[in-house]
Amino acid sequence: MPPTAEEIRAAPKVLLHDHLDGGLRPATVIDLAREIGYGRLPSSDPDEVAAWLARGAHRGHLKYYLDAFQHTIAVMQTREALIRVAAECAEDLAADGVVYAEVRFAPELHVAGGLSLDDVVGAVLEGFRRGSEGRGITVYALLTAMRTAARSLEIAELAVRHRDEGVVGFDLAGAEAGSPPSRHLDAFQYVARENFHTTIHAGEGFGLPSIWEALQWCGAERLGHGVRLADDIHISPDGTVSLGRLASYVRDRRIPLEMCPSSNVQTGAAPSLAEHPIGLLRQLSFRVTVNTDNRLMSAVTLSSELHRLAETFGYGWADIEWLTINAMKSAFAHFDERLNIINTVIKPGFAVARAASDAVVRPRGVSGAAGSGTAGPGGAGR
Repeated sequence: MPPTAEEIRAAPKVLLHDHLDGGLRPATVIDLAREIGYGRLPSSDPDEVAAWLARGAHRGHLKYYLDAFQHTIAVMQTREALIRVAAECAEDLAADGVVYAEVRFAPELHVAGGLSLDDVVGAVLEGFRRGSEGRGITVYALLTAMRTAARSLEIAELAVRHRDEGVVGFDLAGAEAGSPPSRHLDAFQYVARENFHTTIHAGEGFGLPSIWEALQWCGAERLGHGVRLADDIHISPDGTVSLGRLASYVRDRRIPLEMCPSSNVQTGAAPSLAEHPIGLLRQLSFRVTVNTDNRLMSAVTLSSELHRLAETFGYGWADIEWLTINAMKSAFAHFDERLNIINTVIKPGFAVARAASDAVVRPRGVSGAAGSGTAGPGGAGR
């Protein structure tokens, strides 16, 4: 029997792909809209606003999924709003059992109210500090440049400028089709020269060429989503699996995949959770991580994502711990910090979770701690 949702919530978790403007509390959206006179929300009821934003995201295409963000971004244009949203983000992640998170946002989208780019970053980092204090969570920022705009070098320089204050990497996001990452090569070259970190949204709304450019032209250390990597994996009628050259490269080099299962289904990148390539990629020991993408629009938490995967693929504690350690090993924090969290927080936390699960009285012959038969957290394949 897979772990329950409550059991997973109590276990330590790591989140690498979460958008700040996609994770607001519905009540906060309403409060901030009221403060600035924003009148495009359908209701002042948090449940109705949450359902409205989620409904807009369930239209099977990335372009439509992104429409909902105009409303959250509109209310995130002041220092006070950014501090509040960032603080609540850290609080909500900690309440879900997340012990380490990298949360991304695009500073260029938050300057309509007169803030400078540095003001935006400073406000968000202040919010993360306030929200994480005393809650057993570390929250760092990733700065995102929009691939359809022309400010990527400026955002890369901004990220490096704040690297010692809580920014750990540079990201590129937005609609992939027609906007290849190589158009922003100067930004990625700058980041590389500065010995900084890069993750790129690739293989979500476009195919293998987007992934290849992100890796081989732009030097991405991680792939945001990477769902379409499955296009380079071939399964014969007898079940034999063969990897194309790009898929082999990604697996051999242990390039992390920041997979967001529910979001990928909602945007049409995967037909269903059961058919999501995360199941195959985990079986083939790719460096898979599980993420939320946009907690408000997708109506998910990291715990709910892991629980749905456990129910769909039969994952047990060994699988969930493997996915969690994958994420921590792939984080942009320094090596000693990553190792410390793995050894002093994650491994002991999962030992406690297993013990608590084993202590639960279950029907005879059913084990609550069974894995899926794949390599456990101490084995190969990370």
